[in-house]
Amino acid sequence: MSKEHLGTYLNDHLAGVSLTLEILDHLASETSDLSFALSTLRVEIEADRQQLVTLMALLHIPESRVRKAGNWLAEQLSEAKLELDDDENGPLRRLERLETLAVGIDGNVALWRALNAAAASDKQLGSVDYELLAKRGEEQRTRVEAWRLESARAALIST
Repeated sequence: MSKEHLGTYLNDHLAGVSLTLEILDHLASETSDLSFALSTLRVEIEADRQQLVTLMALLHIPESRVRKAGNWLAEQLSEAKLELDDDENGPLRRLERLETLAVGIDGNVALWRALNAAAASDKQLGSVDYELLAKRGEEQRTRVEAWRLESARAALIST
């Protein structure tokens, strides 16, 4: 396995999970009806992020400043796009944030599955229960999907 490829892959996912946490923060600030559920989800995703950071430290893979900067830029562009599309607490903005959150969670599940497959050939990766992390991600995704579909009803039906 190429440590360079692994470093790139893990840093890409670290940037993605950081963006996912930013989206959760935006949703929580605008969504009182889901505040408890979103805060619970945030704790879980922060734990996933910490698991990734710990793995990177174990493998002596530093966090990429370039990817951190790219993540910040992506978040700013995303917020600018949402501002153009809908009011601050509008239904389309909520729907699009939930869809972006869903994609971020799908990315986490893909990460854990890929690492699980690689761990079969590399003992350095074998100290983490990737199956458990992937299952937790699937459960997170199921919750977000219910919220996303409810938001779609509010955003996409003409009144």
